[in-house]
Amino acid sequence: MSLATAAPASRHRPRWWAELPLIAIVYALYSAGRLLVRSDVSTAVDHGLRILHLEKTLFLNAEHPLNRLMTAHPAIGIPSDFAYASLHYVVTPAVLIWIYRRRTAAYRAARTWLMTSTLLGLIGFALMPTCPPRLLHATHGFVDTMAQYSSYGWWGAEASAPRGMGWMTNQYAAMPSLHVGWALWCGILLWRHGRHPLLRAAGVVYPLLTTFIVMGTANHYFLDAVAGAAVMGVGALLTTPVMRLADRIRAAVRARTAAAVPVTKSPVVSAGCKTSAGERIPSQRTSSADSTDVAASADAAGDDTPAAAR
Repeated sequence: MSLATAAPASRHRPRWWAELPLIAIVYALYSAGRLLVRSDVSTAVDHGLRILHLEKTLFLNAEHPLNRLMTAHPAIGIPSDFAYASLHYVVTPAVLIWIYRRRTAAYRAARTWLMTSTLLGLIGFALMPTCPPRLLHATHGFVDTMAQYSSYGWWGAEASAPRGMGWMTNQYAAMPSLHVGWALWCGILLWRHGRHPLLRAAGVVYPLLTTFIVMGTANHYFLDAVAGAAVMGVGALLTTPVMRLADRIRAAVRARTAAAVPVTKSPVVSAGCKTSAGERIPSQRTSSADSTDVAASADAAGDDTPAAAR
């Protein structure tokens, strides 16, 4: 994926005080959108069961063994729950800030890629509300590890939201998995722009670890993770067109603003005023050339005044 080089590079770093409100607005729209696209539970459950059935047909059902592993071993399940509830809120902004400070030329494309893909994910939530494995009936063999280990963290039985704040999240926004999508975004940027071997290694490990966690905690199906990666791929393809569109809109707004501001000419202070020969504005200095011209004019006029009296 050549996103970082496909988009036109910017030599100037965007102003941070303009970037923060922009990112905050997009994230607020995303968060509000997740709540507004809630659907009836039966439809979401039907979608979840269809995904599970398709995975079993294709022998892709890795959720069950991973979920049993985390359920049986708290030493694996508890850290996984903490990672699911927090890492995407920490690592994603950290990588964005790192790109902003260290790789200025790639920042705008990376930010646009992330925002475009996130909004595409919101469309996916609206079109296909999906019940995650942990909310299916117990007969389907999944255990909600977030609920099982809730006494160890700040979350309750309602996803990764803090206790008593489960109403602030849409638990049926599982398809696509933006946990995996954002992790893939971080991984690609770390791999492409990281100079230290540890950063590049983290770029490989982090998306794989996130996929392992979202499946093991029964928050996502494997196909949710695949859809999250696909959304990031489409977002990468759309990044350059989105940036060009933004540039055109910005240029049009600037042109309209410039046309709306009236152009006024600076008033000439001496307009309509005349001065007699040799008269000077107070404190105005007379150049040596002007002095010579004045003296020559006086001599030509036959000034008979003695030199001593001049």
